[in-house]
Amino acid sequence: MKSIALLVLVSGVLLAGCSDKNNSFDATGTFEADEVVVSAELSGRILSLQAAEGDLLQKDSTVGWIDADNLQLQKEQVEANIRALSEKTIDVNPQIRLLEDQLAVQQSRLDNLQHEKSRIENLLRKDAATGKQLDDINAQIDMQKKEMLVTRQQVQVQRNNAATQNRSILSESKPLEKRVAQLEDQLKRAAILNPVTGTVTTRYAEPGEITTMGKALYKIADLSVLNLRAYITGSQLSQIKLGQEVTVLVDEGAKKYRQLKGTITWIADKAEFTPKTIQTKEERASLVYAIKIKVKNDGLLKLGMYGEVKF
Repeated sequence: MKSIALLVLVSGVLLAGCSDKNNSFDATGTFEADEVVVSAELSGRILSLQAAEGDLLQKDSTVGWIDADNLQLQKEQVEANIRALSEKTIDVNPQIRLLEDQLAVQQSRLDNLQHEKSRIENLLRKDAATGKQLDDINAQIDMQKKEMLVTRQQVQVQRNNAATQNRSILSESKPLEKRVAQLEDQLKRAAILNPVTGTVTTRYAEPGEITTMGKALYKIADLSVLNLRAYITGSQLSQIKLGQEVTVLVDEGAKKYRQLKGTITWIADKAEFTPKTIQTKEERASLVYAIKIKVKNDGLLKLGMYGEVKF
């Protein structure tokens, strides 16, 4: 009888202890991080990837390369096509210089004719020349002016024709220049740049593999600050608010807790059914609200670890 009584007493103490432990917190959850999946921005063979699981990577650091030789060859071919177009353009400067030289000779002739006209007019006033001589020189001057006008028109026609033809040729280079810019942008994407400072949590690819644009290479997260995703009942909503500091409890051995400070950063605006892996203060509640609590990692917190919250 004494043994039975002792057994009942011990059982009662244990049950009371378990009950106290379950009632010592307001919510439980698991730790998670804001993870970023880094994907390939270019299709090709992975030449190198220096992002092993557990590595701490800095933001904007180059962690690998993807083979882009094909793109480089395409770029060089397009640039060669642009140079070939430039060689097709017409240089009218030699023809223009020839016509300008001809125009200069015609101007010299006109100047001589003008001088001769003045001499004839002086002689005519002294009755030493005839009116026919004056008419002849005026006709020559008029003819010379017309020849000069034709030459000027020829210069303008040469310039206009060359400009039109060159404009047509050079217009073909515009799409090619855009193509070069596109290829240069793609070549920059051959470098695998790490977008955030953090620790590599998962690696999905290896050097030598063929990757495609958008295919995941590795996953990285900032583990210096973790989020405890916990669940509360509707009746607990009035006890919390954004920015509120709370106490987070993490197991430290079989019967001890390690206390950490946390801040509520997010409260769900819609209820959801209780996740199977989460216990709340009121275990019979059918609907709960998710919350996120930011906790500074002391180096001992791990992703997926359970934590308990006191408001």
